Amino acid sequence: MAILTALPLAAQTALPLAAETAVTGSRLTGLVTAAYIIAGVLFILALGGLSKHETAERGNVLGMTGMAIALVATIALALRDSERPVGVTAVLIAVPMLAGLAIGSWRARTVEMTGMPELVAILHSFVGVAAVLVGYNSFLEADHTATDSLAYIHSVEVFLGVFIGAVTFTGSVVAWGKLSARMKSAPMTLPGRHLLNLGIIVGSFVLMLWFMNEHAELGGVPRAIIPLAIMTVLALVLGFHLVAAIGGGDMPVVVSMLNSYSGWAAAAAGFMLSNDLLIITGSLVGSSGAILSYIMCRAMNRSFISVIAGGFGSDGAVTGEARDYGEHREINAEAAATMLKDAKSVVITPGYGMAVAQAQYPVAELTSKLRAKGISVRFGIHPVAGRLPGHMNVLLAEAKVPYDIVLEMDEINDDFDDTDVVLVIGANDTVNPAALEEPGSPIAGMPVLEVWKARDVIVFKRSMATGYAGVQNPLFFKENSQMLFGDAKERVEDIVRHLSA
Repeated sequence: MAILTALPLAAQTALPLAAETAVTGSRLTGLVTAAYIIAGVLFILALGGLSKHETAERGNVLGMTGMAIALVATIALALRDSERPVGVTAVLIAVPMLAGLAIGSWRARTVEMTGMPELVAILHSFVGVAAVLVGYNSFLEADHTATDSLAYIHSVEVFLGVFIGAVTFTGSVVAWGKLSARMKSAPMTLPGRHLLNLGIIVGSFVLMLWFMNEHAELGGVPRAIIPLAIMTVLALVLGFHLVAAIGGGDMPVVVSMLNSYSGWAAAAAGFMLSNDLLIITGSLVGSSGAILSYIMCRAMNRSFISVIAGGFGSDGAVTGEARDYGEHREINAEAAATMLKDAKSVVITPGYGMAVAQAQYPVAELTSKLRAKGISVRFGIHPVAGRLPGHMNVLLAEAKVPYDIVLEMDEINDDFDDTDVVLVIGANDTVNPAALEEPGSPIAGMPVLEVWKARDVIVFKRSMATGYAGVQNPLFFKENSQMLFGDAKERVEDIVRHLSA
């Protein structure tokens, strides 16, 4: 009490204010921590919900709720800790957020389902470039003269964050270019490409050692920025080359792989920003993307390394062994409708061609009419059908096809022997018997939908061109297969009209 009496009046007033401010700040920190925990739990529940058709919508809602909570908490923390006036900080936060909200809403409303794969790819690139910018900002704000263990850990965080972010950025841009047909789908196979990739990785490791042990300045700028900048350029080249060397046949794996990269880039940014939620969220995205990539690779009977280094895929030209499978047979819509009327069980196996033709709605109408006639109709979905994991499932859900008749490959493959008619709509490599019957085929060993075991197969295609693997499909020439050429949407609509007649 005597000490307080001896203090000036201003100091006596300031002490309780400071104490009150500290308590308020402590409360806010506790609330933010609690909000981050809730958001993290919601993100985990969202991933669980997205694993099934029936709960996917709920999973999306949980994810959006978690993100809203995280944003509010982070903004509150930023406003408290900012060195600028609160109003200025609020404006600096609001302007880019509103711009992003406007652009994101516009793109979400206008994008076609066929354009979803490239949209996802370009969104991954944003995460990558954000990680690079956060890394450079964190580097420039750090104490470059420090040599303690924490300083070295921070240097590793910055270096790896920038490296992963740069690879994700250019890799995603190339994936976007391939998926949107702005770049050739065929792989770019440079001589010694594997040595080039290995050289960049080894060189980046050497640059990291230089970066960690460089503490001098050059003209007031930390000299460590030199190895960081060189590595950034090398990482950008590596990301470009890695994805450019992968063909269209492996694009579904590439998208999930880049999803994983973007997650780890976000986690690295979280370490640099000391943001626990960003670390958790990035780790969830990174690990789930890696697991999905493994599942996709297994579905193609390929290893992850072979996808990254293999240069697999083509732009429609035959790349496998040229063989004479005989002549194909054609069918028209009226005959196809008659065949379906006489069937008791029908399986539809869609591919990317259905998405291109936007045939999901007429397919849903066809399904409804057949079921109304007492015919069993189910869908068989290959894990790599389309150009994005789950692409076909989303298309069918958009057209209101019941979830319970949409089955995965492993669930339906044993039933083709008892199926009367299979409709292959825009699929190619995923129903190619060469994967099982021709050991020398580029897709040998790849699990496929064994549609040729059904009594009759009708293949909807625009032409006899090969799929992305560049492999001719013997299914087209089998005795129980018939080709229905033309736009898939128009041909399905023709069948529906004949069914209604």
